[in-house]
Amino acid sequence: MKKIESEPEGIRKMEKGFFKRVYEVVSKIPTGKVITYGQIAGILGMAKGARIVGYAMRIAPDHLPNHRVVNKQGEMARENIFGGEGIQRKRLEKEGVTFLETGCIDMERHVWVISEESF
Repeated sequence: MKKIESEPEGIRKMEKGFFKRVYEVVSKIPTGKVITYGQIAGILGMAKGARIVGYAMRIAPDHLPNHRVVNKQGEMARENIFGGEGIQRKRLEKEGVTFLETGCIDMERHVWVISEESF
């Protein structure tokens, strides 16, 4: 797991509970689909927790399909998160994810719709 130099208070405790649940959801995102930070938070019963999910993703294990988590507009993470310009987009395109002219993911086509009951 990646380490962030200045971690907010309580993050270590969250890694053992909430973060683990975030990673469980992320591990199940199907190829060719994406999910938003807010969707993950809602699924896990933390409706206003998109930022916490974002923090969890920032330090997530590399073996997860992290590239499939995007913001609600279908925008991808900042370039430095995946190690270079366009890497997240290339990974998604390789999986068949399509993009609009704006550069955002076609969310109507690719968002993963999942219910809270699944977790």
